[in-house]
Amino acid sequence: MSGPGEEEYSDGAVRPYVITRGRSRPTRNTISVETLLVAVEPPRALPVSATREELALVRMCERLLSLVEAAAHLQLPVSLVKVLASDLVDSGQLSARSGIPQAALPDSQLLQEVLDGLRRLR
Repeated sequence: MSGPGEEEYSDGAVRPYVITRGRSRPTRNTISVETLLVAVEPPRALPVSATREELALVRMCERLLSLVEAAAHLQLPVSLVKVLASDLVDSGQLSARSGIPQAALPDSQLLQEVLDGLRRLR
């Protein structure tokens, strides 16, 4: 059974738009599926209005976890967890760590030259 104002499907599941408070887009465009999430130290108390999903997300992010892994554990769509994670980063509950930007990755031509040079050393 859901709480007041939480619309349910016939199988008892809460509708996704209820979990995100009607939003379909995150407040941050920097969070992607490979973004790593971790709870801030020291932990902050969540507001009384926090959903079960937000509580679970903060709890599971006590250790470093990617957004897609969190979505799998919560059994929720990645897009929905992205909205939740974005809100929790905005409120200071979670910290988001993005991967290496594409511009910082080494050039593939340079890597090929290094590989060719190493092969010639044999």
